Amino acid sequence: MRYDEPPYNDHADRNDHPHHPGQEGHQAYAERPRKPGPIRRFFGFLGRAISWLRVTLSNLLFLLIVVVIVLAITDAEEPMVMPDSFALTLSPSGFLVDEESYVAPVEMLMSGDDGSLETPVRELVEAIDESRQDPRVSALVLQLDDLLGGGISKLEEIGAALKRFKQTDKPIIATGSLYTQDQYYLASYADEIYIDPMGSILLTGYSNYRTYFKDAIDKLEINFHVFRVGQYKDFVEPYTRNSMSPASREHSSEWLNQLWGVYTSRVEAQRQLPSGAINDYISQMDSLLSAVGGDSAQLALDSKLVDDILSHREREQMLVERFGKNQHGEGYNGIDYRTFLSDLDRQPSVEPEGKVGLILATGTIQSGEQPEGSIGSETIIQRLQQVREDPSIKAVVVRIDSGGGGAYASEVIRSELEALRAEGMPVLVSMGSMAASGGYWMAMGADEVWATPTTLTGSIGVFGAIPTFEDSLENIGINVDGVGTTPLAGAMRLDRTLTPQAKTIVQQTVNHIYEEFTSMVAEARGLPQERVDQLAQGRVWTGATAHELGLVDQLGSLKETIAAAASHAKLEEYDVRLLSRPLSPFEQLARQFSQSSISALIPHARQNQWLSQDLKRQLAPLLEPLRALSELDDPRAVYARCMECLTP
Repeated sequence: MRYDEPPYNDHADRNDHPHHPGQEGHQAYAERPRKPGPIRRFFGFLGRAISWLRVTLSNLLFLLIVVVIVLAITDAEEPMVMPDSFALTLSPSGFLVDEESYVAPVEMLMSGDDGSLETPVRELVEAIDESRQDPRVSALVLQLDDLLGGGISKLEEIGAALKRFKQTDKPIIATGSLYTQDQYYLASYADEIYIDPMGSILLTGYSNYRTYFKDAIDKLEINFHVFRVGQYKDFVEPYTRNSMSPASREHSSEWLNQLWGVYTSRVEAQRQLPSGAINDYISQMDSLLSAVGGDSAQLALDSKLVDDILSHREREQMLVERFGKNQHGEGYNGIDYRTFLSDLDRQPSVEPEGKVGLILATGTIQSGEQPEGSIGSETIIQRLQQVREDPSIKAVVVRIDSGGGGAYASEVIRSELEALRAEGMPVLVSMGSMAASGGYWMAMGADEVWATPTTLTGSIGVFGAIPTFEDSLENIGINVDGVGTTPLAGAMRLDRTLTPQAKTIVQQTVNHIYEEFTSMVAEARGLPQERVDQLAQGRVWTGATAHELGLVDQLGSLKETIAAAASHAKLEEYDVRLLSRPLSPFEQLARQFSQSSISALIPHARQNQWLSQDLKRQLAPLLEPLRALSELDDPRAVYARCMECLTP
């Protein structure tokens, strides 16, 4: 009953009610609406207040977004005025990568640093090489405290660029509070290395320790069915053993020692130390530390690993004295390499007629479309279509940094590269830290295969893995039963026992794909298949050894591979076009905002991200087998994957 209605029907006979007040009284009552009670008035007021607040906040949020967009665009349109002379600051953060992993736009906006802690190697190399001939750059300053790692192969490419820089008269100065193993590798290329009094040089050597789950799998009564070809194909060992097999120990020791030999020889040469000095430093560290009273910085100085010990304030003062103060008077006159590259992009230049297309293939190989940081067969096909649609692209380089993945997806990519070659386009592969198993399979579609000496490659082998949980389920009272039209109906269910017929079928499939793999390698490399089978067996080789064995054509960096591709296309002057997924408008805005100074207005959890990334690095040996197991999603259950290819 509404408050504005009379309590009685106007058409009712009022005389039927002995206590009715009469017609005049009724009319007066009907014209006087009943007032709501205090409780209703309170909640009505509260509802109107909430509605007003909701509308107001929505409008304010909209205005804030508009202001942020305007400020971000305005900030981006006002480039920094570059000084006539400055020191170029190289300050990589997080992990060195070939391709930055995909970051959701919302995370990118909230992080303020593109949502990730990754530094593309090609940007560092480009900045170093461009600074050699730039008269404004007076020196190179390495600030490496934020570098978490990246692997010897990526460090080698940056080190080669630093070595080219040293051919000029411009000095390289490395400063830091302490140096991890990867940080110190880059620092060793500097003319001067400074360390904090509380710092140390954390050198330990390379290792390959893995977590084995056989006992845990047995206790959980999981039946892990493994089908493989290759004596050294040890991807599945963590699920079938409690320790490293002799074969795995053999080839892992070989490539680990080769990579460590590269590290120590490079550092000793750069620091002019006697051969074996680094290994002596590590093996005698306890006694050497005791001799200096536990002072790690003094030990580094006495061992000639650094040139001087300076506090943070002293290091900053030294840089100010060498290069002057910056435009704001808040530190030395240094320009970050990202700002330097942005300034170069704004410089007018004549665009050459020809381009070399660059496709980055990083991560696990899977079917379909995959985000950046993973390799999708459909994603690579889309990149190759971009090549076909751009008549200025005269050659293509595919940079592979992958330990493999699905055999079918690897073959799709290889055949597409081969098809592009058949159309007359030179296709070269540049192997990064690793291009093993499925990564090597992909590479066989190229005209030439290039690797760095420290690339991990090979691992030519195939395996299948199917875990079943019927015993685990039975222990908790869950049983599976039913009927099928054939012996294979329902045979691949994870809650049923794998039948002998199904096991035979999978093993035969694995055998066949291994035969296809070795046959394809033999044809691509011009080797007898028997010889390929000897080099295969799932064994991992360094790039240097693979070159000696004929598994790769040339040793060189990505930069050298691109130059070779240009030579194949007879290009004297060329640009490099990075073929990548076009960003959506929201992603473009998020990236532009995160790179602008206005992003400082939003509080970011950068320290939490740092801790998260560092924790991931430390837990990687434990978590990798579990993560790898979660990626075994090929419906064919057949993979060309290398777990041991985790570059140190």
